[in-house]
Amino acid sequence: MLTPAVSGGAGAVDPMARFLLAVAVIVLLSHLLGVLLGRLGQPLVIGEILGGLLLGPSALGWIWPAGQAWLLPEEVTSTLDMAAQLGLVTFMFLLGCELSLEQTEQTEQTEQTEQTEHTGRKALGAAVVGGMGLPFLVGTGIAALAPTMLKGSAPQFAGYVCFFGLAMSITALPVLARLLVDLGMDRSPLGSFSLAAAAVGDGVAWLGLTVILAVTGTGGTLHIATTVGITLALVALTVFVVRPLLAAVVRTAEQRPGGERLLPLLLVGAIAYAVITHLLGLHPVIGAFLFGTAVPRDSTVTARMNQQLQGFTLTVLLPLFFAGVGLHVSVGALGLHPGPWLVFAGILVAATLTKIVGAGGASRMMGFPRTDALRFGALMNCRGVTELVVAGIGWQLHLISATGLTVLVLMALITTAVTSPLLKALGPTPTPPAPRSREKQPVAQPAG
Repeated sequence: MLTPAVSGGAGAVDPMARFLLAVAVIVLLSHLLGVLLGRLGQPLVIGEILGGLLLGPSALGWIWPAGQAWLLPEEVTSTLDMAAQLGLVTFMFLLGCELSLEQTEQTEQTEQTEQTEHTGRKALGAAVVGGMGLPFLVGTGIAALAPTMLKGSAPQFAGYVCFFGLAMSITALPVLARLLVDLGMDRSPLGSFSLAAAAVGDGVAWLGLTVILAVTGTGGTLHIATTVGITLALVALTVFVVRPLLAAVVRTAEQRPGGERLLPLLLVGAIAYAVITHLLGLHPVIGAFLFGTAVPRDSTVTARMNQQLQGFTLTVLLPLFFAGVGLHVSVGALGLHPGPWLVFAGILVAATLTKIVGAGGASRMMGFPRTDALRFGALMNCRGVTELVVAGIGWQLHLISATGLTVLVLMALITTAVTSPLLKALGPTPTPPAPRSREKQPVAQPAG
């Protein structure tokens, strides 16, 4: 039986109607800002993140607290959080697929130039040693010096320090891929090198986060050993059993009409992996990401299904996650005293310089020209939505405080926004190599 959406004569709105209204407002605001900032040369994700922040206490809650309380009451935000978690799991599954597909794309592109013959090895060195190592070390130092401002209520100090260092070292692969396409650098040697480095860095970052979450879990040494053992067994099962099985299933689907019916199977697999890692005391996104890496690469069926799944995920579900993060981020948490603002400024400068110096310096030692090395360092400074996902996990597990979450979100927003201007300030981008005579269809990529 249908119930009226409005009752009581005092403006009370049915929770379902209020939830749908909140979804409509979030999606509309996020994409309007995304389009607006996209015309200014910024990735769409910048506008979408801003949309989430504007609905939180930093903007709407400060200007019109009654309006925010009406639009986003507790019962609505809890439902939004559940929908956002589904979107986050789906996005991380797509990101895992993207990591695999991107490496294939990289292998094919390196065949086009002699300059990038050993790109995989160079990318590994630049991403881990320079692009991640220096930011991680500096980040752990900052975290150790400012625990009263950044640390959450979790008792593990070492886990908090390592987590903050990891958060400082992240590069967002999907945002970087979108940015390279917008700048016409995606098929250049530098663009290929950057994507390979970001792909390696993504894998290392999620592996590091898995270790941190396992070590900081409750239950003592036995629990940690059990969690690590089961996680390693799950990884081995994925590599040696699930991946070949999926490859056989996808090959069969490619030979038959209606291959898109495979999408529900892959999505169920990603959710099942998310449930497993959640029960292990890790985060669901780690399982979804791991399952995504097992999806066969360079397959027209999986590429088409990924593109279909991206639409609703990136248009509706991911903005709900941004809004959920925005509700917990308050610029006012930094207060009026100059101390916290100086710490934030120091973190922002350190995050940018360590990426440029670390990644750029490593690529320079590998033989890149000075300007290209600087471009590479600037590209590795792009953090995007990956930073928000990691920061949100740290906040949920109380490794960082609400102020720490605010600092990491603002840092992600600013470092991503300055990537394109930095590249333009370094002069014209390298000319892409001539395309092959055998034309290849591009693989769809998550825009987040």
